[in-house]
Amino acid sequence: MRAPLEAILREAGEIALETSRREFRRWTKGHDNSPVSEADLAVNDFLKDRLPALVPHAGWLSEETEDDPAARATDTIWIVDPIDGTRAFITKRPDWTICVALVDRGRPQLAGIYAPVTNEMFVAAADLGATRNGVPITVSSGGDLSGARLAGPRRYIDRLAALSSGAQPQPKVHSLALRLTRVAEGAFDVALSSPGSHDWDLAAADLLIHEAGGILTDIAGRGLRYNLPEPTHGALVAASTDRHGALIDLMRDRLPEFV
Repeated sequence: MRAPLEAILREAGEIALETSRREFRRWTKGHDNSPVSEADLAVNDFLKDRLPALVPHAGWLSEETEDDPAARATDTIWIVDPIDGTRAFITKRPDWTICVALVDRGRPQLAGIYAPVTNEMFVAAADLGATRNGVPITVSSGGDLSGARLAGPRRYIDRLAALSSGAQPQPKVHSLALRLTRVAEGAFDVALSSPGSHDWDLAAADLLIHEAGGILTDIAGRGLRYNLPEPTHGALVAASTDRHGALIDLMRDRLPEFV
């Protein structure tokens, strides 16, 4: 199903790009006044119409669809972020993505993340590896933070950089899914996120990282489960398997600084 998913994501990307080329509506939502645009809703509607053809009986969870417990009362579910990095989309930056994951019994089995502006298509399937524009990707090598490229919230990155000589903080990536996926392709060595991310931010990137030889966990080292009653997560860290263990040990010793 990787090829059909990729085709759907490319169509969704064109919808978003066409919207970005003209004046479009944008507003805020929720208690945190997070931004949303008409492109978010248009892409959401398109994916909700097209994805069921791939897995007809799968449930649905999306950032831009009102949560429906009945639609999530199934082992297999599509988890979607129509535009991850809406602030970047609205301000004409390139680092926004469209994220789709097919999750079965709490873990992603198929994933696609598409960055339309830079034309980067990341696709993974369980036990079949991960690719960027059709080319296999893998996490970087290394077992410590010496010289490691770190991405994430500034307060986390500054603390880690102070603990490891030569660590290299990276520029902000507005799409959390893309930030994590940069670990999967080896462009970043470590990526972190603050508490409060959601299933739709994470599920697709999680599979890409795993299939590229890395790991994404909370800072206690626990793997993530999706489509639970509460779809939010705590602080997270992604890295190669070897580097991840060392990083978790370092962070655990200073746990209050990372929660």
